[in-house]
Amino acid sequence: MMSSSEQRMEAGGEGEGSSSTTAITLAQSDDHHHHHQLSPPPQLSRYESQKRRDWNTFGQYLKNHKPPVPLPQCNYNHVLDFLRYLDQFGKTKVHLNGCVFFGQVEQVGPCTCPLKQAWGSLDALIGRLRAAYEENGGLQETNPFANSAIRIYLREVRDSQAKARGIPYKKKKKKRKIQINSSNNNEVNSS
Repeated sequence: MMSSSEQRMEAGGEGEGSSSTTAITLAQSDDHHHHHQLSPPPQLSRYESQKRRDWNTFGQYLKNHKPPVPLPQCNYNHVLDFLRYLDQFGKTKVHLNGCVFFGQVEQVGPCTCPLKQAWGSLDALIGRLRAAYEENGGLQETNPFANSAIRIYLREVRDSQAKARGIPYKKKKKKRKIQINSSNNNEVNSS
């Protein structure tokens, strides 16, 4: 017994070349009736997509390393090397100490200072890689992206970029509710 689409194709009397195209088209349109068979994977958020790209890039970096480094043998030194490697693709001008623009907020002329990765980009990258490491089976205790050497490196990059551009990094001040309440209590008790 022929389906309605096969009957239409036979009745159409089309040539061999076009009938194969028609058959493909008809087969695809018939599949729409059974859309519960194959559903597309859920769309990843921008963050999840970036995290996956970053993880794959880091994995490729380790494979291309001389000699290649298996992921379980990766340590914070490999992460530091990766961050330094990424500087060659940076777009942030970081003035060197002897540059006439060092410490100036705005650059009014050309200079030969290097382009580097911005501190904020590196900081966000490490956050994504830290999460990806654990999501891909790594233990929190051995996470090379969470090592104190990485935090120190990022702090140094942040401070040097702030000085080079003349923009001091200001840490957000924490509210001190506890001290205020305790001083109010002392005043109440002393009266």
